[in-house]
Amino acid sequence: MDASAPLKVSERAARRIREIVAREGRPGLFLRLSVEGGGCSGFQYRFDLDDRREAEDVVIEQDGAVVVIDGMSLMFLIGAELDFVEDLTGAYFRVHNPNATASCGCGNSFAV
Repeated sequence: MDASAPLKVSERAARRIREIVAREGRPGLFLRLSVEGGGCSGFQYRFDLDDRREAEDVVIEQDGAVVVIDGMSLMFLIGAELDFVEDLTGAYFRVHNPNATASCGCGNSFAV
């Protein structure tokens, strides 16, 4: 893992991203992580599959998985880690974000 990357991608998250992209079968596909206004805490994470990169995007590659973050979202995600969790409530991506001052119970929404 690149220690200088603005976002860490766990091995579990990288493995799951590779599985999802392989299942889709489209070349050049990657996971786009973004931050939007909304959610019960003010901001929420959004996860999309995408194949188009913009000039301001930051690309993070980890173990064959590609995560792309737009420049505006990046300021909320510096130092965070993207993980993939499987537990009794389901299987989902989770962002461990040291910049968040509060978050909701589902973990998809946060405040700064």
